[in-house]
Order: sequence, then structure tokens, then C-alpha cells
Amino acid sequence: MLLLNSGCGTKNKNSFESDIIIYGGTSAAITAAVQAKKMGKSVLVVSPDFHLGGLSSGGLGFTDTGDKSVIGGLAREFYHRIYLHYQKEDSWKWQKKEEYGNIGQGTPAIDGDERTMWIFEPHAAEQVFEDFIREYDIQVYRGEWLDRENGVSKSNGTIISIKTLSGKAFKGKMFIDATYEGDLMAAAGVSYHVGRESNDTYGEKWNGVQFGVFQHGHYFRDSISPFVIPGDPTSGLLPEISEEPIAPNGTADSKLQAYNFRMCLSKHPDNRLPFPKPENYDPSRYELLARVYASGWDETFDKFDPIPNLKTDTNNHGPFSTDYIGKNYAYPEASYEERKAIIKDHEDYQMGLMYFLANDPKVPEKVRQRISEYGLAKDEFIDNGHWPHQIYVRESRRMIGDYVMTEHDVLGDKTVPNPIGMGSYHLDSHNVQRLIGPNGYVQNEGDIGVKPKEPYSISYGTILPKKQECENLLVPVCVSSSHTAFGSIRMEPVFMILGQSSATAAVLAIDAKIAVQDLDYEKLKHRLKEDAQVMLLSERLK
Repeated sequence: MLLLNSGCGTKNKNSFESDIIIYGGTSAAITAAVQAKKMGKSVLVVSPDFHLGGLSSGGLGFTDTGDKSVIGGLAREFYHRIYLHYQKEDSWKWQKKEEYGNIGQGTPAIDGDERTMWIFEPHAAEQVFEDFIREYDIQVYRGEWLDRENGVSKSNGTIISIKTLSGKAFKGKMFIDATYEGDLMAAAGVSYHVGRESNDTYGEKWNGVQFGVFQHGHYFRDSISPFVIPGDPTSGLLPEISEEPIAPNGTADSKLQAYNFRMCLSKHPDNRLPFPKPENYDPSRYELLARVYASGWDETFDKFDPIPNLKTDTNNHGPFSTDYIGKNYAYPEASYEERKAIIKDHEDYQMGLMYFLANDPKVPEKVRQRISEYGLAKDEFIDNGHWPHQIYVRESRRMIGDYVMTEHDVLGDKTVPNPIGMGSYHLDSHNVQRLIGPNGYVQNEGDIGVKPKEPYSISYGTILPKKQECENLLVPVCVSSSHTAFGSIRMEPVFMILGQSSATAAVLAIDAKIAVQDLDYEKLKHRLKEDAQVMLLSERLK
């Protein structure tokens, strides 16, 4: 393995060198950078994003904690700092602290005993990430996009440097791809998968097509016609419905679970803005939702989850909601410009949906009246029209690496080798398709929710490429896992955990002058335990 000279330096104004180069601005990227600095290495963060923290600062404030007792290390430090933020009186501008309901996802929002807080506003999370950057003196290059065609220089299975579209070059001994898309991983020639594997691939039960499996409430419970004129196939399909035939259950495809934006809405009259009407607004796009309302459905506000200061983390809920089903399939492999168009399409759809809910006479009056109590929060995402700066990339590329996590690992049917952290959330896939069922009515497909009986370990091999493909890259977000296993792993606390573990491995591999695949696991485990990472059930926190 080729190792470079140590130290962080600059050869010219567009050439930068560091022990570790981290590509991405997600929560995993920041925890990785902090860990590298804590272990005495130089590190550069090369981020396409200007705002740091990914979804954790991009609207997902109602944290998918799962079992919080297995969240340790820097991830727990993040939630401790959130706790400290909300201990300050001036952090409660729009609501008194004692009026906040303290409701979290299966846990109190504010845990006084553990001095952690799991529910928060976007700007509070972003400030914690910025504090990390400032306190550890981490250099971040923002708005730097990897040249995906010619930007990765490799020699003998080792990345030497990466180049961004602005012409900057970043040279390092170790590289970490902490993006939601896995662009560095892909450009480095590492194997990956997009879409759902068949159940036969890994002997799973919940992979592939899952038509007629309803494990959440996000399906059509009544007989809703998919046609423009109800019951008349010759009139054509309503918008947002696919005409593709249904494949047998368990069949592989290249489709993805739906994306959306986790909106931060405000209920305070002095801190809310009316939902804007998109320039290309077309109410016919939401006719299917109108028919759902006409059938008697009444769950509009079930995922307007409360966060501090009379705000919400508003997520998808029901058969027709903020998830833009079937419109993200091209995203992982799309060019930057194509991705920008896909994101804009998602934004127009979701903004239009909120305008429809607030204004259209086909929406029940009681829904319109209540939705008028909400609006975009004036004090969030102020440089982006108060709209989240991060789309929820629930799944993109997934590496095929040294060890592939499957639902057997998550559900506890096998022992996971060489653990570096833990997960606990259920196998969670949002809907993948909206199509016509065998009965001639519209139905969603792909929504899965299977709960593990207990938290599970995540293997070191899941963040490692195959050695013959790359020896100095770690991938803590687009990890090596099946579609179903990724549905559990893909939570923000876990990404922070894996970010820290990836940096720990990178530092130890640099010190030993070896490939990351050759690292002595016992040394890695020892350091992770020193840094309060939880890797086994026996180590779980209170």
C-alpha cells in the first residue's frame, strides 16, 4: 500500500494535503473529522454542501433513536450538546420550556438523567456541528463537488488524491466517503448496488417487491380508482401512478424507496409564513389525495411531530403524502444537473401538496382550517426560502464490500463479526411504487417495518470496500448491506457512530502503514471502547 508523507500542507493555491480526506458534509462526515483530530491526525473536509450535518440539520429533528442505550461516543456527545443548548432560557423563544410536551420517538425528548436531548430544531443541530468544526479547528472546503468522471487518482488499489470541479486537488493517506450518494466510492471503482435485491440473493424474506404487505399505515385502505374518470381505464391514469405491471414478490429491481423533505413548520403566528404556491402548481396532481379524503380518511396530521418552539418535523404519513413515490429512481447515478432537477421536482411536488392542503376546496374544511395554523418557520433555512436545504436521500448506492449486512444480522439470526457500533431501528423502507393492483384499484408497494427483537451489532466489514478494489477508503453511510438491512442502519445516530468508527480505523491504519482491510480488529475494538463506542449488547448504556 502506498503511503504519503505525513503532515498537512499546500503545494499551490489549488493543492491541499492531509492525513485524512473526508468527502461529504453529513453528520457522519463531521463525527469522522472530530475523531481524526482527537486522535492527532490532520484532516480536511471536502463538502458539496454549505450547511453541515445533512438530515440532522436539514429537518430531521424528531430523531429515529431506536434503542438510545446503544448510541455512544461522539453521537451521544452530539445529543448531549443539544441537551445543553435547550437548558438555556434564551433557546426557548417561541414557547416556554415547561409547555413543551417532551415527546420523543419511543423515548422522552429531554432525558435529564442522561443529559441528552433527542428532539431539536434544525438551526440548533447545525450550530452543534459548527461548534465541533470550530472547537477542533477543522478545515472545511464548502461547495466543492467531486469530479466524478476524472477526479479520483489511484495507484495500486490506493487513492492518491481527489479533484473537485473547481479544480482543487486533495491528497491524503486515507479517504472517507461520508455522502448519502456514495459518489467517491463509485468514482474510485468500488462495487455497489442500487435498488432492491431479490430475496434469493441473501436468503431474505423482506427484500425485493413486497406488494400487499402493509406494515405501516401508508397504503390505500379503500377502493380508490386510479383513472381520470373513476372506473374508466380509457380516460387515462391520474398523476403520480405508474402503469408498470406488478412483479412477483421477492423480485429484484432497480427502484428506490421514496424521498421527501422533512419540513420544519411553525405554529407560532409571529414565526410562520404561508405555504407558497409553486409557479408550476397544478391541483390535478393531487386528485388522488382528494379521493382519499372523499373516502373518509382523516390522518393528515399524524406525523406533524412536535419539536421545540412550537415547530414540527413533518414527515410522510398515509397513502398519499410528502413522499414523492417513484420519482427518484435515477437519482443515484444522475449527473449533478440531473440531480438538481430531480430535487427541484420533489420540492415543487411537496410545496404544491402543502398549498393544496391549505387552499383547495376538495380538501375537507376542517383540514384546511387546521393546516392554516401551520406555515414555514421564518427562523429556519433562511437562505433557502425557509425550505430544507437537504432532501431526504433515504437510500442511494450501497457498497458491496468486505461484509454484507443482511436482515439476518439485523434480526439477530446470526452473530455479526468484528462489531464497530450498533443499530436498533426496525427494517424500515418507505414505499417504492404506486401502481394499479390486480383488483383494478390504486395501491402502494414497498413499505416495510419489521422490528428486531433487540439491538444488533454492525460489522467493521460493512464500511470496507473489497481489498482488491480500494485499500484506503472507508464508507460509513453507503454501507455494504442489503436493501432491507440498510432500512435499519440508515438512521442519523448510526451514521454518526459509523463516522467515528471509520475515522478511528483510518488513523490506526495510517499508524500501522497498512490497508484498512488488514487492520488488527482487537486494536480497533480497544480504541473504540476507550472512546465510549457501544458495540455489543453487554456494553449498552443505561
